[in-house]
Amino acid sequence: MHGQPRIALLTTGLALGGAEKQVVLLALALRHRGWRVLMISMLPPEAHTRWLAEGGVELVSLGVRKRVPNITPFFRLALTLWRFRPDVLHCHQVHANLLGRLIRCVCPVPAVISSAHSMREGGLWREWAYRVSDPLCDLTTNVSASATARYRRRRLASARKLLFVPNAINPQPFTGNAQDRNRLRERQGLGAGFAWLAVGNLLEAKDYPNLLAAAAELRQSDPDFRLLIAGAGPLENTLRTIIANRVLEENVSLLGIRTDIPDLMRAADGYVMSSAWEGLANVLLEASCAELPVVATDVGGNREVVRDGTGGILVLPHDPGKLAGAMRQVMHMSPAGRQAMGRAGRAGVVERYSIEKITGRWEEIYAGLLGGIPETAERLRSWT
Repeated sequence: MHGQPRIALLTTGLALGGAEKQVVLLALALRHRGWRVLMISMLPPEAHTRWLAEGGVELVSLGVRKRVPNITPFFRLALTLWRFRPDVLHCHQVHANLLGRLIRCVCPVPAVISSAHSMREGGLWREWAYRVSDPLCDLTTNVSASATARYRRRRLASARKLLFVPNAINPQPFTGNAQDRNRLRERQGLGAGFAWLAVGNLLEAKDYPNLLAAAAELRQSDPDFRLLIAGAGPLENTLRTIIANRVLEENVSLLGIRTDIPDLMRAADGYVMSSAWEGLANVLLEASCAELPVVATDVGGNREVVRDGTGGILVLPHDPGKLAGAMRQVMHMSPAGRQAMGRAGRAGVVERYSIEKITGRWEEIYAGLLGGIPETAERLRSWT
């Protein structure tokens, strides 16, 4: 690299999901460290545009429309890269990963990285596409050790070019005080009962039917609780039907898309995740930074974030009885016990996942690739 280093971050979209938050967080951190950063969204951006503009990050949309075949965005990306001339093209999510590899056929980008953000990114054809296009990228990463191990077993990338790099967190927005908490609880209409929070798109992976079944079981012994679910998605009508059939209207609220997640976390008493599969859940990092005791299913990278029995409780997926039991256990803890669990969770997350630490790791990776060091992933693995 000569002069100001340049990086293009190519993402499938810019919505309110955890993967998109991670890309934006990395972009702003790199810009703060002196990089010239170009954010490229395949889909028209739905969120984060103000933060990127205020942080000095350039933003380009390729104008891709879902389920509308069009080769124009490919040439738009090629032209954008020819003009920007990045030292690194860092791609995020499956469609961007594949497009970033193909574009190398017409744009000689010095280094191309593909970053996956989940244990599963689709069916067999996507896995086949990853294998076939692997020679076109220099490094493939995933956000959890367990997901990276699965990629290795499935041979979705060459073992010498596969690396685990976790998500990052900026703890500051999730830090509050007692006055904040009381004000926010009043705003959400929360009384003295225990308030659980769950955040995530209403998709199969999050297994909200499991959570609602657990809530119905929990209500039999502990009826004075609220469960707030923030997110939107195709399963909303299904979940509303389950809530009505189980007569959970007094306990469960579907909040829809929210942009005030830090406030919701400061208002809640505990965080619950019922996922069937995950990569490394950004919201678990956020909940831990908010010092919430966590109950989560033991899938994907959840065990890497939540130290079972210390920062929260892990249970098997697809088991509403176990999930309800863990929620009950947290609710019956003393306030001091819950506070100690929350503080332990925050301390562990800040130590391992701070944005400063993870951004520094990315810079080491970029430097290793651009320096032409052979067996880069093998060498970097020792730095984990």
